[in-house]
Amino acid sequence: MSLRTILPLTAVFFLGCGGSEKTSNEPTTAKEKQRREAKASGEDDKGSRSWGGWRYKGDRNSCFFQVSGKCFKTENAACQAARCAKPKKCNVTGGGPALVSCK
Repeated sequence: MSLRTILPLTAVFFLGCGGSEKTSNEPTTAKEKQRREAKASGEDDKGSRSWGGWRYKGDRNSCFFQVSGKCFKTENAACQAARCAKPKKCNVTGGGPALVSCK
């Protein structure tokens, strides 16, 4: 074979072998891997973030006590909003904001 036929054949061979697309379904970056793991475990909801299930209602700067998702500045105001019946008393648990319930 002459050099004129060998060079084009080797060029075609290397172009055919080197230009294949990725066929595996593996993530290529760490961020993509974390997204897939979060989606598989149910933490990711189509790109939106869930930060605990409730949003501030009221003044965020004075959210020390929470009753049904609404913020209050004082424990007394939160207990009044909870409207506990006579045999039950106002119960405050946790912090930042503290959850107020009837017990």
